[in-house]
Amino acid sequence: MGTVQYSGVRESKPGRINDLGTTGKQVEEDFRKGCLKRADRSFAQGLQCQQINSMAALMSLEDSVFISHSPQGCVGCAIMAVDMYRVGQIHRGEKVIKNPRLIVTNLDQKSVVFGGEQKLRESVQKAVERYNPKMIFIYASCASGIIGDDIDAIAGDLQREYPDTILVPIHCEGFKSKICASGFDAAFISIQKYILKDTPVQKQKGLVNLFAPTTVSYADQKEMERMLSLIGVRVNYIPFYSSLEKIKQIPSAEASTSICKVFADEFMKTLWEEYEIPYSHTVMPIGIRNTDKWYRGIAKVLGKEQEVEEIIAREHARIEPLVAELKARLQGTRVFICGGTGRSFAAAALIDDFGMELVGLETPTYDEDAQVDIEYLNGIHKDFVVDIANMQPFEQVNLVNKLKPDAFIGVPDWAAKLGIPTTHVLDGKRPTMGYDGLLFLGNKIADQLQNPGFNKKLAQHVKLPYKDSWYQADAFQYIQRGEH
Repeated sequence: MGTVQYSGVRESKPGRINDLGTTGKQVEEDFRKGCLKRADRSFAQGLQCQQINSMAALMSLEDSVFISHSPQGCVGCAIMAVDMYRVGQIHRGEKVIKNPRLIVTNLDQKSVVFGGEQKLRESVQKAVERYNPKMIFIYASCASGIIGDDIDAIAGDLQREYPDTILVPIHCEGFKSKICASGFDAAFISIQKYILKDTPVQKQKGLVNLFAPTTVSYADQKEMERMLSLIGVRVNYIPFYSSLEKIKQIPSAEASTSICKVFADEFMKTLWEEYEIPYSHTVMPIGIRNTDKWYRGIAKVLGKEQEVEEIIAREHARIEPLVAELKARLQGTRVFICGGTGRSFAAAALIDDFGMELVGLETPTYDEDAQVDIEYLNGIHKDFVVDIANMQPFEQVNLVNKLKPDAFIGVPDWAAKLGIPTTHVLDGKRPTMGYDGLLFLGNKIADQLQNPGFNKKLAQHVKLPYKDSWYQADAFQYIQRGEH
Protein backbone atom coordinates (compact mmCIF):
# COMPACT_ATOMS: atom_id res chain seq x y z
CA MET A 1 0.00 0.00 0.00
CA GLY A 2 2.95 2.26 -0.59
CA THR A 3 4.15 2.59 3.01
CA VAL A 4 7.77 2.74 4.14
CA GLN A 5 8.92 -0.65 5.40
CA TYR A 6 9.56 -0.75 9.13
CA SER A 7 13.21 -1.45 9.99
CA GLY A 8 12.49 -3.55 13.07
CA VAL A 9 14.39 -1.14 15.32
CA ARG A 10 11.99 0.72 17.62
CA GLU A 11 14.31 3.68 18.05
CA SER A 12 13.79 4.39 14.34
CA LYS A 13 10.44 5.92 15.25
CA PRO A 14 10.47 9.26 17.11
CA GLY A 15 9.20 9.71 20.64
CA ARG A 16 10.46 6.48 22.20
CA ILE A 17 12.53 6.99 25.35
CA ASN A 18 14.36 4.21 27.17
CA ASP A 19 16.44 5.98 29.88
CA LEU A 20 14.60 8.32 32.24
CA GLY A 21 14.01 9.01 35.92
CA THR A 22 11.21 11.40 36.85
CA THR A 23 7.65 11.60 38.21
CA GLY A 24 4.31 10.81 36.62
CA LYS A 25 3.23 14.45 36.42
CA GLN A 26 6.59 15.60 35.02
CA VAL A 27 6.86 12.95 32.30
CA GLU A 28 3.31 13.66 31.12
CA GLU A 29 4.05 17.38 30.86
CA ASP A 30 7.45 16.96 29.19
CA PHE A 31 6.15 14.49 26.62
CA ARG A 32 3.20 16.74 25.75
CA LYS A 33 5.53 19.70 25.22
CA GLY A 34 7.97 17.62 23.18
CA CYS A 35 10.67 18.20 25.80
CA LEU A 36 11.60 14.59 26.52
CA LYS A 37 15.15 13.99 25.35
CA ARG A 38 16.94 10.82 24.43
CA ALA A 39 19.26 9.88 27.26
CA ASP A 40 21.75 7.24 28.26
CA ARG A 41 23.21 5.80 31.43
CA SER A 42 26.87 6.35 32.25
CA PHE A 43 26.57 3.13 34.24
CA ALA A 44 24.23 0.25 33.45
CA GLN A 45 23.76 -3.06 35.19
CA GLY A 46 22.85 -5.11 32.15
CA LEU A 47 20.07 -4.96 29.56
CA GLN A 48 17.49 -7.40 28.30
CA CYS A 49 18.70 -8.23 24.81
CA GLN A 50 16.38 -8.28 21.80
CA GLN A 51 17.79 -11.67 20.76
CA ILE A 52 16.20 -13.43 23.74
CA ASN A 53 12.85 -11.80 22.94
CA SER A 54 13.05 -13.08 19.37
CA MET A 55 13.82 -16.55 20.67
CA ALA A 56 11.18 -16.55 23.42
CA ALA A 57 8.49 -15.40 20.99
CA LEU A 58 8.82 -18.58 18.91
CA MET A 59 10.35 -21.30 21.06
CA SER A 60 7.08 -23.17 21.63
CA LEU A 61 6.31 -23.57 17.92
CA GLU A 62 5.71 -27.19 16.94
CA ASP A 63 7.99 -29.04 14.49
CA SER A 64 10.70 -26.40 14.74
CA VAL A 65 14.40 -26.15 15.54
CA PHE A 66 15.96 -22.97 16.86
CA ILE A 67 19.60 -22.22 16.04
CA SER A 68 21.34 -19.42 17.89
CA HIS A 69 24.33 -18.34 15.82
CA SER A 70 26.19 -17.08 18.86
CA PRO A 71 28.53 -17.92 21.72
CA GLN A 72 27.05 -20.23 24.34
CA GLY A 73 26.38 -17.40 26.78
CA CYS A 74 23.78 -15.83 24.51
CA VAL A 75 21.32 -18.65 25.19
CA GLY A 76 21.75 -18.62 28.98
CA CYS A 77 18.57 -16.65 29.62
CA ALA A 78 16.57 -18.93 27.29
CA ILE A 79 15.94 -21.00 30.41
CA MET A 80 12.89 -18.87 31.20
CA ALA A 81 11.29 -19.62 27.84
CA VAL A 82 12.20 -23.30 28.24
CA ASP A 83 10.55 -23.36 31.67
CA MET A 84 7.40 -21.67 30.38
CA TYR A 85 7.24 -24.11 27.47
CA ARG A 86 7.49 -27.14 29.77
CA VAL A 87 4.93 -25.83 32.26
CA GLY A 88 2.60 -24.86 29.41
CA GLN A 89 2.66 -28.42 28.10
CA ILE A 90 1.65 -29.74 31.51
CA HIS A 91 -1.23 -27.26 31.71
CA ARG A 92 -2.36 -28.33 28.24
CA GLY A 93 -2.50 -31.99 29.29
CA GLU A 94 0.64 -33.29 27.58
CA LYS A 95 1.88 -36.54 29.11
CA VAL A 96 5.38 -36.53 27.62
CA ILE A 97 7.02 -33.17 28.28
CA LYS A 98 9.50 -31.95 25.66
CA ASN A 99 12.21 -29.31 25.65
CA PRO A 100 12.46 -26.92 22.70
CA ARG A 101 15.00 -28.05 20.12
CA LEU A 102 17.64 -25.40 20.64
CA ILE A 103 21.09 -25.56 19.01
CA VAL A 104 23.86 -23.02 19.59
CA THR A 105 26.71 -22.74 17.08
CA ASN A 106 29.13 -21.86 19.91
CA LEU A 107 31.06 -19.06 18.24
CA ASP A 108 34.53 -18.69 19.80
CA GLN A 109 37.69 -16.64 19.28
CA LYS A 110 38.62 -18.65 16.21
CA SER A 111 35.17 -17.97 14.73
CA VAL A 112 35.63 -14.25 15.28
CA VAL A 113 38.87 -14.31 13.30
CA PHE A 114 37.92 -16.71 10.50
CA GLY A 115 34.11 -16.46 10.50
CA GLY A 116 31.46 -18.83 11.80
CA GLU A 117 29.61 -19.68 8.61
CA GLN A 118 30.79 -23.30 8.54
CA LYS A 119 29.52 -23.83 12.08
CA LEU A 120 26.13 -22.53 11.04
CA ARG A 121 25.98 -24.80 8.00
CA GLU A 122 26.88 -27.81 10.13
CA SER A 123 24.25 -26.86 12.72
CA VAL A 124 21.52 -26.67 10.08
CA GLN A 125 22.64 -30.02 8.68
CA LYS A 126 22.49 -31.64 12.12
CA ALA A 127 19.08 -30.09 12.82
CA VAL A 128 17.62 -31.60 9.64
CA GLU A 129 19.23 -35.00 10.18
CA ARG A 130 18.20 -35.29 13.83
CA TYR A 131 14.72 -33.76 13.82
CA ASN A 132 13.49 -33.35 10.23
CA PRO A 133 11.65 -30.15 11.24
CA LYS A 134 9.17 -28.14 9.22
CA MET A 135 10.92 -24.91 10.22
CA ILE A 136 14.42 -23.87 11.32
CA PHE A 137 14.79 -20.41 12.84
CA ILE A 138 18.32 -18.98 12.68
CA TYR A 139 18.96 -16.20 15.21
CA ALA A 140 21.73 -13.70 14.65
CA SER A 141 23.66 -12.42 17.67
CA CYS A 142 26.00 -9.57 18.49
CA ALA A 143 28.98 -11.79 17.70
CA SER A 144 27.73 -13.08 14.33
CA GLY A 145 26.61 -9.57 13.37
CA ILE A 146 29.97 -8.01 14.21
CA ILE A 147 32.01 -10.57 12.27
CA GLY A 148 29.61 -10.21 9.33
CA ASP A 149 28.35 -13.76 8.85
CA ASP A 150 25.67 -13.58 6.13
CA ILE A 151 22.92 -15.70 7.65
CA ASP A 152 20.51 -14.77 4.83
CA ALA A 153 22.85 -16.06 2.11
CA ILE A 154 23.60 -19.23 4.07
CA ALA A 155 19.89 -19.86 4.66
CA GLY A 156 19.14 -19.24 0.99
CA ASP A 157 21.87 -21.66 -0.07
CA LEU A 158 20.77 -24.38 2.35
CA GLN A 159 17.10 -23.88 1.47
CA ARG A 160 17.81 -25.37 -1.94
CA GLU A 161 19.51 -28.32 -0.26
CA TYR A 162 16.63 -28.88 2.21
CA PRO A 163 13.45 -27.91 0.32
CA ASP A 164 11.12 -29.62 2.83
CA THR A 165 12.26 -27.40 5.72
CA ILE A 166 11.61 -23.65 5.79
CA LEU A 167 14.74 -21.77 6.89
CA VAL A 168 14.00 -18.47 8.61
CA PRO A 169 16.93 -16.14 9.44
CA ILE A 170 16.11 -13.54 12.11
CA HIS A 171 18.19 -10.38 12.49
CA CYS A 172 18.01 -9.82 16.24
CA GLU A 173 21.58 -8.73 16.95
CA GLY A 174 21.51 -7.31 20.47
CA PHE A 175 23.42 -4.14 19.62
CA LYS A 176 20.82 -3.00 17.07
CA SER A 177 18.35 -1.76 19.67
CA LYS A 178 18.22 -0.94 23.37
CA ILE A 179 14.43 -1.39 23.27
CA CYS A 180 14.10 -5.14 23.80
CA ALA A 181 10.64 -5.27 22.18
CA SER A 182 12.50 -4.82 18.87
CA GLY A 183 13.23 -8.53 19.21
CA PHE A 184 9.55 -9.33 18.75
CA ASP A 185 9.50 -7.17 15.63
CA ALA A 186 12.55 -8.94 14.18
CA ALA A 187 10.83 -12.32 14.58
CA PHE A 188 7.61 -11.18 12.91
CA ILE A 189 9.45 -9.45 10.05
CA SER A 190 11.13 -12.77 9.25
CA ILE A 191 7.84 -14.68 9.48
CA GLN A 192 6.34 -12.29 6.94
CA LYS A 193 9.37 -12.48 4.63
CA TYR A 194 10.10 -16.21 4.68
CA ILE A 195 6.82 -17.94 5.60
CA LEU A 196 3.88 -15.75 4.56
CA LYS A 197 5.68 -14.15 1.58
CA ASP A 198 2.65 -11.99 0.67
CA THR A 199 0.91 -15.14 -0.59
CA PRO A 200 -2.80 -14.50 -1.27
CA VAL A 201 -5.13 -16.60 0.88
CA GLN A 202 -8.87 -17.04 1.20
CA LYS A 203 -10.46 -15.13 4.10
CA GLN A 204 -12.16 -17.08 6.92
CA LYS A 205 -15.22 -15.40 8.38
CA GLY A 206 -15.06 -15.10 12.16
CA LEU A 207 -11.35 -15.97 12.47
CA VAL A 208 -9.28 -13.56 14.58
CA ASN A 209 -5.51 -13.60 15.08
CA LEU A 210 -4.75 -13.43 18.80
CA PHE A 211 -1.05 -12.69 19.26
CA ALA A 212 0.33 -13.78 22.62
CA PRO A 213 3.84 -13.76 24.13
CA THR A 214 5.50 -16.48 26.18
CA THR A 215 4.47 -15.03 29.54
CA VAL A 216 0.73 -15.55 29.00
CA SER A 217 -0.56 -18.50 31.02
CA TYR A 218 -2.79 -21.22 29.65
CA ALA A 219 -5.53 -20.00 32.02
CA ASP A 220 -5.24 -16.54 30.44
CA GLN A 221 -5.38 -18.05 26.96
CA LYS A 222 -8.60 -19.87 27.85
CA GLU A 223 -10.08 -16.70 29.35
CA MET A 224 -9.30 -14.67 26.21
CA GLU A 225 -10.70 -17.41 24.00
CA ARG A 226 -13.82 -17.59 26.20
CA MET A 227 -14.41 -13.85 25.93
CA LEU A 228 -13.95 -13.84 22.16
CA SER A 229 -16.19 -16.89 21.69
CA LEU A 230 -19.02 -14.95 23.37
CA ILE A 231 -19.01 -12.55 20.39
CA GLY A 232 -18.87 -15.39 17.86
CA VAL A 233 -15.12 -15.41 17.18
CA ARG A 234 -12.79 -18.33 16.41
CA VAL A 235 -9.26 -17.72 17.66
CA ASN A 236 -5.99 -18.32 15.83
CA TYR A 237 -3.76 -18.23 18.93
CA ILE A 238 -0.21 -17.44 17.74
CA PRO A 239 2.71 -17.88 17.89
CA PHE A 240 2.84 -19.44 21.38
CA TYR A 241 2.06 -23.21 21.19
CA SER A 242 1.35 -22.68 17.52
CA SER A 243 2.42 -24.46 14.33
CA LEU A 244 3.36 -23.82 10.73
CA GLU A 245 -0.24 -24.42 9.70
CA LYS A 246 -1.53 -21.79 12.15
CA ILE A 247 1.16 -19.32 11.08
CA LYS A 248 0.07 -19.72 7.46
CA GLN A 249 -3.52 -18.95 8.50
CA ILE A 250 -2.56 -15.46 9.71
CA PRO A 251 -3.43 -13.66 6.42
CA SER A 252 -6.83 -15.37 6.21
CA ALA A 253 -8.08 -13.81 9.46
CA GLU A 254 -10.92 -11.30 9.57
CA ALA A 255 -9.11 -9.19 12.19
CA SER A 256 -6.16 -9.18 14.59
CA THR A 257 -5.56 -8.27 18.20
CA SER A 258 -2.79 -8.82 20.71
CA ILE A 259 -2.81 -9.67 24.40
CA CYS A 260 0.39 -7.69 24.98
CA LYS A 261 0.48 -4.04 23.96
CA VAL A 262 4.03 -4.18 22.51
CA PHE A 263 4.22 -7.78 21.32
CA ALA A 264 2.74 -7.65 17.82
CA ASP A 265 1.73 -4.00 17.41
CA GLU A 266 4.10 -3.37 14.51
CA PHE A 267 3.28 -6.69 12.86
CA MET A 268 -0.44 -5.99 12.98
CA LYS A 269 0.25 -2.75 11.10
CA THR A 270 2.10 -4.80 8.47
CA LEU A 271 -0.86 -7.20 8.18
CA TRP A 272 -3.12 -4.21 7.53
CA GLU A 273 -0.74 -2.82 4.90
CA GLU A 274 -0.13 -6.14 3.14
CA TYR A 275 -3.45 -7.99 3.57
CA GLU A 276 -5.89 -5.26 4.70
CA ILE A 277 -6.55 -7.08 7.98
CA PRO A 278 -7.97 -4.54 10.47
CA TYR A 279 -6.64 -4.72 14.01
CA SER A 280 -7.26 -3.54 17.55
CA HIS A 281 -4.34 -2.10 19.50
CA THR A 282 -5.49 -0.91 22.91
CA VAL A 283 -4.19 -2.26 26.24
CA MET A 284 -3.28 -5.49 27.98
CA PRO A 285 -6.49 -6.87 29.56
CA ILE A 286 -5.49 -6.70 33.25
CA GLY A 287 -8.09 -5.14 35.55
CA ILE A 288 -11.71 -4.14 34.89
CA ARG A 289 -10.98 -0.92 32.97
CA ASN A 290 -8.36 -2.46 30.72
CA THR A 291 -10.30 -5.67 30.11
CA ASP A 292 -13.34 -3.62 29.07
CA LYS A 293 -11.17 -1.45 26.81
CA TRP A 294 -9.46 -4.45 25.18
CA TYR A 295 -12.79 -6.23 24.67
CA ARG A 296 -14.48 -3.17 23.16
CA GLY A 297 -11.49 -2.62 20.88
CA ILE A 298 -11.72 -5.93 19.05
CA ALA A 299 -15.54 -5.86 19.09
CA LYS A 300 -15.50 -2.48 17.32
CA VAL A 301 -13.23 -3.85 14.59
CA LEU A 302 -15.66 -6.74 14.08
CA GLY A 303 -18.80 -4.55 14.22
CA LYS A 304 -20.06 -6.23 17.40
CA GLU A 305 -20.30 -3.20 19.69
CA GLN A 306 -23.85 -3.92 20.86
CA GLU A 307 -23.18 -7.57 21.67
CA VAL A 308 -20.04 -6.76 23.66
CA GLU A 309 -21.80 -4.14 25.81
CA GLU A 310 -24.37 -6.74 26.87
CA ILE A 311 -21.60 -9.20 27.74
CA ILE A 312 -19.61 -6.58 29.67
CA ALA A 313 -22.71 -5.71 31.72
CA ARG A 314 -23.18 -9.39 32.63
CA GLU A 315 -19.52 -9.82 33.52
CA HIS A 316 -19.56 -6.70 35.72
CA ALA A 317 -22.63 -7.94 37.56
CA ARG A 318 -20.83 -11.22 38.20
CA ILE A 319 -17.46 -9.92 39.38
CA GLU A 320 -18.10 -6.51 40.96
CA PRO A 321 -19.32 -7.91 44.32
CA LEU A 322 -16.16 -10.06 44.47
CA VAL A 323 -13.96 -7.09 43.53
CA ALA A 324 -15.59 -5.09 46.31
CA GLU A 325 -14.55 -7.77 48.81
CA LEU A 326 -10.98 -7.56 47.51
CA LYS A 327 -11.03 -3.78 47.69
CA ALA A 328 -11.91 -4.00 51.37
CA ARG A 329 -8.75 -6.07 51.89
CA LEU A 330 -6.47 -3.89 49.73
CA GLN A 331 -7.76 -0.32 50.16
CA GLY A 332 -4.94 2.16 50.80
CA THR A 333 -2.10 -0.28 50.09
CA ARG A 334 0.94 1.59 48.73
CA VAL A 335 2.36 -0.30 45.74
CA PHE A 336 5.41 -0.20 43.46
CA ILE A 337 4.95 -1.79 40.02
CA CYS A 338 7.59 -3.13 37.64
CA GLY A 339 7.05 -4.93 34.33
CA GLY A 340 7.21 -4.73 30.56
CA THR A 341 5.84 -1.63 28.86
CA GLY A 342 2.39 -3.11 28.29
CA ARG A 343 2.13 -5.12 31.48
CA SER A 344 3.37 -2.54 33.98
CA PHE A 345 0.86 0.09 32.89
CA ALA A 346 -1.88 -2.54 32.74
CA ALA A 347 -1.07 -3.71 36.27
CA ALA A 348 -1.14 -0.09 37.43
CA ALA A 349 -4.82 0.04 36.40
CA LEU A 350 -5.53 -2.68 38.98
CA ILE A 351 -4.93 -0.31 41.83
CA ASP A 352 -7.99 1.69 40.80
CA ASP A 353 -10.09 -1.49 41.05
CA PHE A 354 -8.70 -2.31 44.47
CA GLY A 355 -8.25 1.19 45.92
CA MET A 356 -4.47 0.96 46.17
CA GLU A 357 -2.02 3.87 45.94
CA LEU A 358 0.72 3.93 43.28
CA VAL A 359 4.08 5.17 44.60
CA GLY A 360 6.44 3.98 41.86
CA LEU A 361 6.38 2.59 38.33
CA GLU A 362 9.28 0.98 36.44
CA THR A 363 9.01 0.09 32.76
CA PRO A 364 11.50 -0.29 29.86
CA THR A 365 10.14 2.25 27.36
CA TYR A 366 8.11 5.44 27.18
CA ASP A 367 6.19 6.44 24.06
CA GLU A 368 2.80 7.68 22.85
CA ASP A 369 0.98 4.63 24.20
CA ALA A 370 2.61 5.09 27.59
CA GLN A 371 1.55 8.74 27.59
CA VAL A 372 -2.12 7.69 27.37
CA ASP A 373 -1.68 5.42 30.38
CA ILE A 374 0.24 8.02 32.39
CA GLU A 375 -2.52 10.59 31.81
CA TYR A 376 -5.02 8.08 33.23
CA LEU A 377 -2.83 7.27 36.25
CA ASN A 378 -2.13 10.94 36.99
CA GLY A 379 -5.88 11.46 37.13
CA ILE A 380 -6.27 9.12 40.11
CA HIS A 381 -2.95 9.51 41.95
CA LYS A 382 -1.29 12.55 43.52
CA ASP A 383 2.19 11.70 42.27
CA PHE A 384 4.47 8.74 41.79
CA VAL A 385 8.02 8.03 40.67
CA VAL A 386 8.63 6.85 37.10
CA ASP A 387 11.77 4.88 36.22
CA ILE A 388 12.21 4.10 32.51
CA ALA A 389 14.76 1.32 32.75
CA ASN A 390 15.53 -1.87 30.87
CA MET A 391 16.56 -4.16 33.75
CA GLN A 392 18.49 -1.80 36.04
CA PRO A 393 18.03 -3.44 39.47
CA PHE A 394 20.37 -1.01 41.23
CA GLU A 395 17.87 1.79 40.54
CA GLN A 396 14.93 -0.34 41.53
CA VAL A 397 16.30 -1.35 44.95
CA ASN A 398 17.27 2.26 45.64
CA LEU A 399 13.74 3.48 44.89
CA VAL A 400 11.97 0.64 46.68
CA ASN A 401 14.14 1.11 49.75
CA LYS A 402 13.34 4.86 49.80
CA LEU A 403 9.63 4.64 48.98
CA LYS A 404 9.01 1.64 51.26
CA PRO A 405 5.82 0.43 49.54
CA ASP A 406 3.48 -2.01 51.28
CA ALA A 407 3.54 -4.28 48.23
CA PHE A 408 5.53 -4.84 45.04
CA ILE A 409 3.85 -6.07 41.86
CA GLY A 410 6.18 -7.20 39.09
CA VAL A 411 9.32 -9.28 38.69
CA PRO A 412 9.89 -9.85 42.40
CA ASP A 413 13.48 -11.03 42.91
CA TRP A 414 15.07 -7.85 44.22
CA ALA A 415 12.12 -6.44 46.13
CA ALA A 416 11.54 -9.79 47.85
CA LYS A 417 15.08 -9.65 49.22
CA LEU A 418 14.22 -6.28 50.79
CA GLY A 419 11.46 -8.03 52.75
CA ILE A 420 8.55 -6.49 50.83
CA PRO A 421 5.49 -8.63 49.98
CA THR A 422 5.66 -9.36 46.26
CA THR A 423 3.33 -10.61 43.55
CA HIS A 424 4.66 -11.70 40.16
CA VAL A 425 3.00 -9.93 37.23
CA LEU A 426 4.94 -11.83 34.54
CA ASP A 427 3.60 -15.13 35.82
CA GLY A 428 2.93 -17.37 32.84
CA LYS A 429 1.77 -20.16 35.12
CA ARG A 430 -1.29 -18.57 36.75
CA PRO A 431 -4.21 -16.34 35.67
CA THR A 432 -3.77 -12.57 35.61
CA MET A 433 -5.94 -11.40 32.68
CA GLY A 434 -9.56 -10.87 31.83
CA TYR A 435 -12.42 -10.84 34.31
CA ASP A 436 -11.50 -14.13 35.97
CA GLY A 437 -7.78 -13.35 36.03
CA LEU A 438 -8.52 -10.09 37.86
CA LEU A 439 -10.08 -11.99 40.76
CA PHE A 440 -7.22 -14.48 40.98
CA LEU A 441 -4.57 -11.74 40.89
CA GLY A 442 -6.39 -9.62 43.48
CA ASN A 443 -6.67 -12.54 45.88
CA LYS A 444 -3.03 -13.36 45.32
CA ILE A 445 -1.94 -9.80 46.22
CA ALA A 446 -4.17 -9.74 49.31
CA ASP A 447 -2.96 -13.16 50.49
CA GLN A 448 0.67 -12.10 50.05
CA LEU A 449 0.08 -8.99 52.16
CA GLN A 450 -1.49 -11.06 54.91
CA ASN A 451 1.28 -13.67 54.79
CA PRO A 452 4.59 -11.83 54.22
CA GLY A 453 6.65 -14.20 56.35
CA PHE A 454 8.72 -15.70 53.54
CA ASN A 455 9.91 -12.34 52.23
CA LYS A 456 10.69 -11.03 55.71
CA LYS A 457 12.77 -14.10 56.54
CA LEU A 458 14.47 -13.90 53.15
CA ALA A 459 15.55 -10.31 53.90
CA GLN A 460 17.06 -11.44 57.19
CA HIS A 461 19.30 -14.00 55.49
CA VAL A 462 20.11 -12.38 52.10
CA LYS A 463 22.18 -9.26 51.61
CA LEU A 464 21.90 -7.37 48.33
CA PRO A 465 25.21 -6.34 46.68
CA TYR A 466 24.85 -2.60 47.40
CA LYS A 467 26.52 -0.38 49.97
CA ASP A 468 24.41 1.60 52.43
CA SER A 469 25.66 4.78 50.75
CA TRP A 470 23.90 3.80 47.51
CA TYR A 471 20.52 3.63 49.22
CA GLN A 472 20.97 7.27 50.28
CA ALA A 473 22.09 8.44 46.81
CA ASP A 474 19.98 9.74 43.94
CA ALA A 475 18.67 6.69 42.09
CA PHE A 476 18.88 8.53 38.77
CA GLN A 477 22.33 10.05 39.07
CA TYR A 478 23.75 7.91 36.24
CA ILE A 479 21.12 9.02 33.71
CA GLN A 480 22.61 11.60 31.34
CA ARG A 481 20.18 13.73 29.38
CA GLY A 482 20.82 13.77 25.64
CA GLU A 483 19.43 15.54 22.60
CA HIS A 484 15.85 15.44 21.32
